[in-house]
Amino acid sequence: MACGVDEAGRGPVIGPMVIAGVCANREDLERIGVRDSKKLSPNRRRFLADEIRKIADRVVVRVIEPEEIDRMRQEMTINEIEVLLFADVIEELHGNVIYVDAADVNESRFSEEILSHLSYRPKIISEHKADAKYPEVSAASIIAKVERDRRVEKIAEEIGDFGSGYPADPRTYEFLRKYYREHGDLPPHVRRSWKSAKKVIREAKQSNLEDF
Repeated sequence: MACGVDEAGRGPVIGPMVIAGVCANREDLERIGVRDSKKLSPNRRRFLADEIRKIADRVVVRVIEPEEIDRMRQEMTINEIEVLLFADVIEELHGNVIYVDAADVNESRFSEEILSHLSYRPKIISEHKADAKYPEVSAASIIAKVERDRRVEKIAEEIGDFGSGYPADPRTYEFLRKYYREHGDLPPHVRRSWKSAKKVIREAKQSNLEDF
């Protein structure tokens, strides 16, 4: 039985990154209509996530919080972090064939780096946009996206509406600026190692110096 691995939340400045792995019969996944999570509505994703868990042989989820991402970023790149997390999920899945959505521009290098962290040697098929090509990866992308969305909703309830959480989102950036002005610090659940978070702090400090 083949397995798929994918992530959700690699790029946001707010919230965790989630890695999911799914081992399931491809015909069963196609029957319930899995596809790239980005092409599904939130309601459809939630429905399919429940259906995937019913038919899957194995489902593995790893959540890495912003604080842990920041800690690891002191020593490695985000690609290297993904390699470790993908390897951790694959180790638990222990499938013979693993399809992964390649985070590296070099697809084969990504698979070789994952293999270097495993205790066994599965066949890893690493491709860009694998979540749109292979039902196993589509299923993993759905599980990961639903889990991240659930956690992001809880964060928004805690700190307020911050938009998408992505650095390029003007609402997110303005939320961080306003929060920092009002509280003198970034809110919880922010990846402080991100350039956008550092920029908010730098601009606030510069503004304070100009006021002085």
